[in-house]
Amino acid sequence: MKKKFTYGTYAYEYELVREERKTLSLTVRPDLSLIIKAPIVASEERIEQFLKRKWVWLQKQVDYFGKFKRKKYQKEYISGESFLYLGRQYQLIVKESDQNKVVLSRGKITLFTSMFAADKQYNKLLIQRWYRSMTKLVFSERFEKVWKLFDYKKMPALTTRSMDKRWGSFLNSDKILLNPRLIGASKECIDYVICHELCHVRYRDHNTNFYKLLEQKCPKWEKVKDKLENYLGNA
Repeated sequence: MKKKFTYGTYAYEYELVREERKTLSLTVRPDLSLIIKAPIVASEERIEQFLKRKWVWLQKQVDYFGKFKRKKYQKEYISGESFLYLGRQYQLIVKESDQNKVVLSRGKITLFTSMFAADKQYNKLLIQRWYRSMTKLVFSERFEKVWKLFDYKKMPALTTRSMDKRWGSFLNSDKILLNPRLIGASKECIDYVICHELCHVRYRDHNTNFYKLLEQKCPKWEKVKDKLENYLGNA
């Protein structure tokens, strides 16, 4: 739901999302869009007062992103580029070698390639292959950890699928999907998404019982969800 907030000579348009939560949160995305998440029962007055209290912070964020806003560009897979992995930015270093491998260390992703370092397509192939391998490994580890929080008898199969608007999806009692982009988020964020989908094993809808279970299994889920969306944006 699109809303407008006016404060003095300033006017902002924001998206209001009402959901089962206790607190209000404000997010300023790099594209300068604003999102307010509010409890279902929050009044317009409460939201207005919240925005006024956050105005100084809001203006600083808008100024910051306005100054450094850049158009999205396609990765070239050359040394110096930045890549997200488990909540951190890593600088890519490409080196020629007699074997192909990727080494993660000290804030850098070092790609050793048996081809020329300037072969962007081959570099891309190797990096994407590494990401797929790590995604499968990390997701499996986190899934087994979070699964232990529940008392379910049958473990759903875990798989990945690129999704435009979701981080995860519970298909049925046999399968849970995770968005591979989650590999760029912290383990805490990955755990939250897995926990969310496992709660759907018991409650299909986002009803009161669902959120009670989510709160029990992931007490800080609201903050983690906000961190995930601030970091990676909407899926």
